Amino acid sequence: MSRTHAPALEIMVNGEPMPLAGEMSVQELVAACGLTRRRIAVERNGAIVPRSLWQTTMLAADDVLEIVHFVGGG
Repeated sequence: MSRTHAPALEIMVNGEPMPLAGEMSVQELVAACGLTRRRIAVERNGAIVPRSLWQTTMLAADDVLEIVHFVGGG
């Protein structure tokens, strides 16, 4: 009998499911996505996460995140 293992936890990022192997902070997620800290904002479950809290804000199963890139121009 074959068993499939569910990820340790799954979150939604910009409307797409993302499995995580284990605990991860917002800062680690941003780095894992290859994003730089500059010019982005992270919203978690409807609330903006201040950059000063990215390192200590741990993601939990079923979190819904929106990562927004700021674009300059005029």
